[in-house]
Amino acid sequence: MFAAYAARIDADDPLSGLELGERPEPEARPGWSTVTVRAASLNHHDLWSLRGVGLPAGKLPMILGCDAAGIDEHGNEVVLHSVIGQTGHGVGADEPRSILTERYQGTFAQQVSVPTWNLLPKPAGLSFEEAACLPTAWLTAYRMLFTNAGVRPGDTVLVQGAGGGVATALIVLGKAAGLRVWATSRDEAKRARALELGAEQVFPSGARLPERVDAVMETVGAATWSHSVKSLRPGGTIVISGATSGPNPPAELTRIFFLELKVVGSTMGTKEELAGLLALCATTGVRPVIDTVLPLAEAREGFARMAKGELFGKIVLTP
Repeated sequence: MFAAYAARIDADDPLSGLELGERPEPEARPGWSTVTVRAASLNHHDLWSLRGVGLPAGKLPMILGCDAAGIDEHGNEVVLHSVIGQTGHGVGADEPRSILTERYQGTFAQQVSVPTWNLLPKPAGLSFEEAACLPTAWLTAYRMLFTNAGVRPGDTVLVQGAGGGVATALIVLGKAAGLRVWATSRDEAKRARALELGAEQVFPSGARLPERVDAVMETVGAATWSHSVKSLRPGGTIVISGATSGPNPPAELTRIFFLELKVVGSTMGTKEELAGLLALCATTGVRPVIDTVLPLAEAREGFARMAKGELFGKIVLTP
């Protein structure tokens, strides 16, 4: 079957390890289902995998891709929950949690195999392309806001780095939940698009805000960390789910302890949270923001655009 896969690891030039070509079809195994992929979406996780983060060279070649929607062997339209392990479903009870492609072949292919427990029904109102955007970036945003941020309708939330998949999801979901969403970006066009999606105010990266916010959603890392800490009201919360600009900013410890700020890590989400996200989209009309839909054969273009930050929303691949 045709697939996009990591053939080599290169921390400095990750795209050099990306190959497009034939790979073996999934083999049947007890407790697992094979899904015919109709759509899959790109995440920064895929770029990090090509750099060797979470993907050791001994696991190569590895088909990339965490997210997908498709049709299972019984003809059901399904969405994949891409966190494998810790539940005992389809794997050993003691197997630690991993994200698809860290141990198991991923979704950038015509077929993918996952534990049957990891499949959820796709709501009829969502296209395969829309549903494929949800299991990583949008699930991450859902958990950041509704599980870890401790915010309520009317609270003000700052989203750093408008444009990426998680940041875009945070704006849309925050607006739908009755939050005052502010967003930052270095790019004027991305700030304008954030306003269109429901952000109440937008600012250049690092700009002084009119007032301090109740929570900051941080996915950028070193480039925005100091601004995030300084933008937060006493007792407020920073939720971190990524560090695309680097993981080691100055700690700002004095401000954190003196103002009793909360710093909360957030990774992906549970199957139950994904079910909640699917239900929210089905009942409210909220839809993922899609930047581009590309055929799988043009996956390299999608990876390059994501690496350069030349996107607003999700890039979707269709086999």
